[in-house]
Amino acid sequence: MDITPDEMMVVCISRQLCDGEVVTQGLATPLVTAGYLLARRTHAPHLYFTSAIGQGMCRQPAPLSISRVEALWLDRSLSNIGFVRAATEILPSLRPKEFFRPAQVDVHGNFNNISLGKNYHRPRLRLPGTGGIPDVTTFLNDVFLYVPRHSRITFVPQLDFCAGLGHNEARMQGSGPKLLISDLGQFDFFNGSMRLVSYHPGSSIDLIQKNSGFPIDLAPHVMETPSPSAEEISLLRNEIDPLGIRRLETLGGAARKDLLRFILANGG
Repeated sequence: MDITPDEMMVVCISRQLCDGEVVTQGLATPLVTAGYLLARRTHAPHLYFTSAIGQGMCRQPAPLSISRVEALWLDRSLSNIGFVRAATEILPSLRPKEFFRPAQVDVHGNFNNISLGKNYHRPRLRLPGTGGIPDVTTFLNDVFLYVPRHSRITFVPQLDFCAGLGHNEARMQGSGPKLLISDLGQFDFFNGSMRLVSYHPGSSIDLIQKNSGFPIDLAPHVMETPSPSAEEISLLRNEIDPLGIRRLETLGGAARKDLLRFILANGG
């Protein structure tokens, strides 16, 4: 059975979740949403879902969608409390598990979602922005990162700007990221520095090092990432995300536009 990089990432995200946890979803993160839904259908049936979309909490998630994404949070929520209360009450008290997608990340897990280029007022590329990243990464202990396209553009020796706090001497509470999942492998932050713990099927240690802008340490027992089970892949392809919405995070240019048109044309 051929496993695609997006499927490998979704399964890796799913396997980081435990039953009964509170998980948080940001904006435009279908890989993460698919991972949450997969965990709920397999080993974690009692997840609580929260999101910046609608600022709600729910136990009965809706199908993955673009045109109806609000249904997950507005139609089925246990409560909707607004962004301010979510940031000041829900996040500090429940301390949910959350995955962030960095545009740049350094060896210590500090990351940038502000802009590329050293001149803030004239950037090479303006990024989506920080949202609540500078707030929650300073005190949450369960921060995870994911990178759909592992390259030297993202894995950099020095950030242009810092939006998310990693394993940093400026930290006064909480911890830096626990794990980073890319389309090539999985990395922890042993002693505060990125370390390869597993490389995905079809990837390799050499390929990962060549596509990283800094040397990455190897865990003592670095290994190939365990492949998804037939059940995980069947659920993902046939029930959770049959239109391949998750793939929007891995594609660019014309391929991404074509997939987006296909999804919308088919009611996604």
